Amino acid sequence: MKIITQIAILFSICWVSQIVEALLPIAIPASVIGMVLLLLLLLTRVLRVDHIREKSDFLLSNMAFFFIPAGVSIINYFDVLAGSLLPFLAVCLISTVLTFAVTAYTVRLTQALMNRRKK
Repeated sequence: MKIITQIAILFSICWVSQIVEALLPIAIPASVIGMVLLLLLLLTRVLRVDHIREKSDFLLSNMAFFFIPAGVSIINYFDVLAGSLLPFLAVCLISTVLTFAVTAYTVRLTQALMNRRKK
């Protein structure tokens, strides 16, 4: 029953974010709205991590499966992408390197702040 409750919580947040997306006058993806909503619920302690821990751990550990549809779409539309292959690969490479760099600096900053707080 606990897993069903966790699924219900996560799907409710997704459903609310879909509604908010439809009501907003600007284009913000529902997934981003859902993440912000989840963050706000966790920060205000309306929702605790224990309420969603098992299901979120399951989803995170199986995240690779969520990229299969995107990979299949790229293969299906490769003829469309072939004309822009070089710019597409450049954007992928640059964004990957930037993501790695920002993540590394964020981890270093977080560790420095945590060390400072311990002292």
